[in-house]
Amino acid sequence: MYRESETHSRRRGRNFGVLGVLVGFIVIVFGITIAKIQTGGFSEGFDHVARPALAAEPIEGETTE
Repeated sequence: MYRESETHSRRRGRNFGVLGVLVGFIVIVFGITIAKIQTGGFSEGFDHVARPALAAEPIEGETTE
């Protein structure tokens, strides 16, 4: 007959706690990813290229030289 010691049962509980935290983190990252894809957030990523959507419009009477 096998009887589990107290140390093993506590360790198993902690392992399930860590598992829960990791699964929660994965769910949050996945949810943010899906939300950004649906709103088009990835179409203008950080790619070191000038984005016309962020360019300021020139003020009337101001020259751009």
